[in-house]
Amino acid sequence: MDMDLSGLTLPKSDSHKGQNGRLLVIGGSALFHAASLWALEVASRIVDLVHYSSVPENNMLVKSKFRNGIVIPRSDIHAYIEEDDCVLIGPGMTRDAQTKVLTDELLKQYPKKQWVIDAGALQMMDVALIPKNAILTPHHAEFAHVFGNAEVIDVAKKYQCIVLLKGPKDIASDGKRSQIIEGGNEGMTKGGTGDVLAGLIAALACKNDPFLATRAGSYINKKAGDALYKTVGPFFNASDLAAQIPKTMKELLI
Repeated sequence: MDMDLSGLTLPKSDSHKGQNGRLLVIGGSALFHAASLWALEVASRIVDLVHYSSVPENNMLVKSKFRNGIVIPRSDIHAYIEEDDCVLIGPGMTRDAQTKVLTDELLKQYPKKQWVIDAGALQMMDVALIPKNAILTPHHAEFAHVFGNAEVIDVAKKYQCIVLLKGPKDIASDGKRSQIIEGGNEGMTKGGTGDVLAGLIAALACKNDPFLATRAGSYINKKAGDALYKTVGPFFNASDLAAQIPKTMKELLI
């Protein structure tokens, strides 16, 4: 099923740096290094400015591998939360007290910011602190861990947020409307493909309605996976997917 993407905001020919989106990614840990790198790689191809913050050892690693954004210490994140259009939190963060304290503190302090909450932050957050219009991106196990056997539309309605339940068929809901996004293939079960999707959605959410950004991100991600399948079958990884997404976006949007 095709999706109408005509409502997505595209860079204008007379725009200047910063006008096409500024994204802050808070993620990574001493244990998980690559997850947030995949989110950064895809986001840096879409928005003008990408900022990244992690624990010190992961900041050093990302500095050595990522050349298309600015790495900042955790002590500076408040200034960047204030100035950036959207904040993605969670890729590569461990499920522990440190993640919970940081996530809850930031969600409580910045309830009006556009948030995308993924992975470790999603699993550890206090659900009572979910900001209005936040985008949650759980797979089925994460959804069950956080919300039990609730329905996606009921969770979205209760917390006034957007939920994307990832799977062979993604389910997106804002509590009023729900949509099933089909596509994708078995190659997309690889570790890191969900982090690519989170980075894509967060980048789109910088300058678009959050429900549109969520649905479009899911659709583009699946289309990119299907394009890869035509060339290499299921034998691709998250880095391949991140590199394919800009090509798929050009075909769909320009």
